[in-house]
Amino acid sequence: MPRRVTAFSNNTVKRLRSLRDKKARRSEGLFLAEGLRIIAEARDSKRLPEIIAFSAAGAKHPLAAGIIAATEAAGGEAIETSADILSKMSGKDNPQMLLGAYRQPETSLERIDRTAAPLWIAAQALRDPGNIGTILRTGDAVGAGGLILIDDCADPFSVEAVRASMGAVFTQAIATASWRDFQAWLRSDAGQLVGTSLKATEDYLDATYHQPCFLLIGNEQQGLPEPYEAECDLLVKIPMAGRADSLNAAVAAAVMAFSVKASWR
Repeated sequence: MPRRVTAFSNNTVKRLRSLRDKKARRSEGLFLAEGLRIIAEARDSKRLPEIIAFSAAGAKHPLAAGIIAATEAAGGEAIETSADILSKMSGKDNPQMLLGAYRQPETSLERIDRTAAPLWIAAQALRDPGNIGTILRTGDAVGAGGLILIDDCADPFSVEAVRASMGAVFTQAIATASWRDFQAWLRSDAGQLVGTSLKATEDYLDATYHQPCFLLIGNEQQGLPEPYEAECDLLVKIPMAGRADSLNAAVAAAVMAFSVKASWR
C-alpha cells in the first residue's frame, strides 16, 4: 500500500527534490519524470520508476493507478502526498499530479548498436536542456535510434530535458562521449557523418544520404568547430530566405532528420 507523506522534511521528499540537481542525479543514479503522459510512455517502454509520488487526484486516473500498482509490485516505493510537496519536488508552481524517479541508463558508446536504426543524431556541446529534450522527441518521431551527446553538453536527464522530450528519453538510446572517442567509434564501422554548415555549398535537399547516417548538430551559438566540419563525410546547408542566417539547433535537427528520412523513400 502507498504510504502517506505530509512533511517537507520527509527523507524521500528530500531525496526526490535533490534530483533537480545534476550532482545528486549522478550520485543517486536516478532522474525525475513528471506527468501521466511521460510516465505512461516509460511504462510502455518497459520502464517503471523506483519511486513514484502522486496526489490523491492523480491516483484516480485508471492508467495512473495501474502504474502505481505495477511500481509497488516490482518492489518500488509509492507515496501519496500533497500538491504543495509535489511542487517542491518538481520545481514547478503548477506540478503534474504524478512524479517518478527512474534509474539512469548507462550512456557509453559501446551500448549503441548502429545497425538498430538507419538514422542517428549526434549533438556537439549543446547547452540548452530544452533543445536536447526536443531533439530526443524528434528522434522518436522520425524513427532514429538515439542521440549521441559529444563534448560538454547539458544533462539529458535534467527535469527540463526530460520534460521537453515528452517521453522520448525512454524510447531513444542516449550516449555521451568526447569528440575523440566518438570519432574512433564512428570510424570503426560503417556510418556517414553529415554536418550542417553555413559554409557548405550543397543544399540539404539535393544531397545523398547513406545508412546508417549520423546527423551532427553543432552548438547553439558557434555551430560546429572547423575540425569537426572537416571530419564530416558530407556538409550541407539549409538555405535561409529571410534575415536569420541559421535555425535553432533543435529545429535544424528536425528539418534534417525528416529530410534524410524522406530521401530514402
